[in-house]
Amino acid sequence: MSAVPAEAPAAPTPKLSASNLQVVFGHGRQEVRAVRGISFNVRPEESFGLVGESGSGKSTVLRAICGLAPISGGSVSMDGTAIEGRRSKTFARRVQMVFQDPYGSLHPRHTVDRVLSEPLAIHRFADREERVVAALKDVGLDARFRFRLPHQLSGGQRQRIAIARALIVEPDVLLLDEPTSALDASIQAEVLNLLQRLRAEKKLTYLLVSHDLAVIDHMCDRLLVMQGGEAVEELDRAGLKDHAVASDYTRRLLTASEGYVR
Repeated sequence: MSAVPAEAPAAPTPKLSASNLQVVFGHGRQEVRAVRGISFNVRPEESFGLVGESGSGKSTVLRAICGLAPISGGSVSMDGTAIEGRRSKTFARRVQMVFQDPYGSLHPRHTVDRVLSEPLAIHRFADREERVVAALKDVGLDARFRFRLPHQLSGGQRQRIAIARALIVEPDVLLLDEPTSALDASIQAEVLNLLQRLRAEKKLTYLLVSHDLAVIDHMCDRLLVMQGGEAVEELDRAGLKDHAVASDYTRRLLTASEGYVR
């Protein structure tokens, strides 16, 4: 009797997914279709990239996921459950966003201690002082930074504080919107390596937006190329490395990144 072949294990439920996602701003002649029916799945503990030139709609996707842009069609799901309407406090704790500009994302008159303490108060975490010190340590800063103001920090230090603020409520997912593009080139690699380490240590899932294929290559397991609000093609890291691409647009992006994508 021939052996019955074993069934392949079922694929894990995506941590985060979009299905035919659409975002439209304005009406009539003022209508702008910023995202035009894109779909993707992000696996648990994966780093997934959205890449494309400015205006491709990739940052709008992040904003739609966290409720900062309207979803005009399609759906977003987390752990297989559709996310609808106003985002709950539970969702806000589990999904945190790190914005592009570390200068604009921190209140200029709030100390680091207050920046990190406010999310803890909102989500009713205990042991505030210990958690603030631990969050600073996670991003490579010591407790002396607690009572500094943003103008007393370098750009790289400000972005580390923004990352600590996102992590302090113990999320599952980080939405990263060009997290190093506003930083000096010498600091960018430090912050990217920090994000890599934190993902491994805390078993995080990343959805990272960038116009820079070199950043995506360094950070992401898979990526979706976007142009004009539409999905162009999806690649994994091996496909990116081998330039195994199907579209002329992706090929042009690779040519522009020649020498930076490994």
